[in-house]
Amino acid sequence: MAAPEGQEAIVAEPQRPITNILIIIAMQTEALPVVNKFHLTEDPHSPFPQGVPWVRYHGTYKDLNINLIWPGKDPTLGVDSVGTISSALVTYAAIQALQPDLIINAGTAGGFKAKGASVGDIFIVSDCAFHDRRIPIPVFDLYGVGLRKAFETPNLTKELDLKVARLSTGDSLDTTEQDESSILANDATVKDMEGAAVAYVAELLKVPAFFIKAVTDIVDGDKPTAEEFLQNLASVTAALDVAVEKVISFINGKCVSEL
Repeated sequence: MAAPEGQEAIVAEPQRPITNILIIIAMQTEALPVVNKFHLTEDPHSPFPQGVPWVRYHGTYKDLNINLIWPGKDPTLGVDSVGTISSALVTYAAIQALQPDLIINAGTAGGFKAKGASVGDIFIVSDCAFHDRRIPIPVFDLYGVGLRKAFETPNLTKELDLKVARLSTGDSLDTTEQDESSILANDATVKDMEGAAVAYVAELLKVPAFFIKAVTDIVDGDKPTAEEFLQNLASVTAALDVAVEKVISFINGKCVSEL
């Protein structure tokens, strides 16, 4: 899973204190504990186009202005707007509207016991890639995988004693044999439905982004994925909430170069 030749790293302003954070969270169940923890309020005057379901919560914590964006409920079906399309769209729109210094994509993920993951583990992501964009043509195949490095946070990772993992992203909750093969090739410990899409947009617009993922289910375990995910969602979301609080506290008063 080596980085593609010629891929440029995100360039941030290393000496300016971070003041404006954008948090992208895909599911309402994952978002509301963070909203409540930091006493964020829903923006009644959305900065987004009329008719989209995307929700902005905002507030301040010490020296930080926090914006949390949740893609909202699908207007037709009423379920969380999960997946790469919604995540890419809200990330792009939020960067344009809010001009963040830093992006945090927080959420739940599946983990692989073969790579040492257990339910409840919290990971900082080192690299993101896709596992379901198969384009078997030279160079297009690399584009499909879309490998990108997350913004490195060595001080934060060490201080909070967080595990580091590679993330693989796809638009399905279950895992096909082809997906498994691609995830293995990506050397991923965790899989989700948003991360690599957020990373793609963040790199395009040159905003540093990192990823916090909490394991709800074991992909290569004995339980059906959907059943285990729903069973553990509440407790793992609570653990994710605690981790996000610690991360935000660590970031306060620091420059990106100090992360």
